[in-house]
Amino acid sequence: MIMGKRPNSFFNMQFITSSISTMLVLLLLGMVVFFVLSANNLSTYVRENIGLTVLVSDDMKQPEALKFQRQLNEKTYVKESQYISKEQALKEQTEAMGTDPAEFLGYNPFTASIEIKLHAEYANSDSIAWIEKEIRANKQVMEVNYPQDLLDSVNRNLQKISLFLLGLAGLLTLISFALINNTIRLAIYAKRFLIHTMKLVGASWGFIRKPFLIRNLWIGILAALMADTLLITMAYMLVKYEPQLIEIITAKTMLIVMLSVLVFGVLITWLCAYISINKYLRMKASTLYYI
Repeated sequence: MIMGKRPNSFFNMQFITSSISTMLVLLLLGMVVFFVLSANNLSTYVRENIGLTVLVSDDMKQPEALKFQRQLNEKTYVKESQYISKEQALKEQTEAMGTDPAEFLGYNPFTASIEIKLHAEYANSDSIAWIEKEIRANKQVMEVNYPQDLLDSVNRNLQKISLFLLGLAGLLTLISFALINNTIRLAIYAKRFLIHTMKLVGASWGFIRKPFLIRNLWIGILAALMADTLLITMAYMLVKYEPQLIEIITAKTMLIVMLSVLVFGVLITWLCAYISINKYLRMKASTLYYI
């Protein structure tokens, strides 16, 4: 095969520069996927940390309250719950205020409560409205409190951020395709006369395409691996700097990002190489001099 005259011709300078160029584009695309998934995780994390406070009457004794808590835990919308007795509520407020309200009032002014954290898909005004109605069906429930304004604001802002990131992801995907296609097209352009020579000696289109496709497939794999290495390093540094980010930058998120970069890198380089080679395979000899 003409392309295999030199043993080291496969991993030459053109291969390295194409891999680095492709890696930079894949890194950009990977960062967008990373931020989209992280924004979704952040949305879930924030929503699941906005809870409901169910205040129960003094007539509901602790065993009854704990039974009611267990019943709530069986509901599909409850992620977790915590029972806070009158005494515990007094202790927490005393620590927060620095003084004991019971000393001034002569009695414990707080009531027992159940703190509920919802699953993210239920943390919206419409769902909470019927959840509150269901909880209030228990006659010993005095109030159901939740920060409605904060919840509405969070949902509104997170929706705007998600739409912006999805739009940006779509735009950068098109730009990435164009940049990688241009890099590969220029590399194959330099071999256009070689492609024509192989046609003249009777080589089939499949035979001519094969080394180009394999070469660009390896460029895509190498570029994706380099981009994934940088993305993992970036994620590791972020979590090391702020350990709480592990709730947002999860192992599942990074696995999806890495696979997305690898799949996109392989598909886009193979597809662009296939399109470019076919373009020159269809050209007549006279046309090659004017492009």
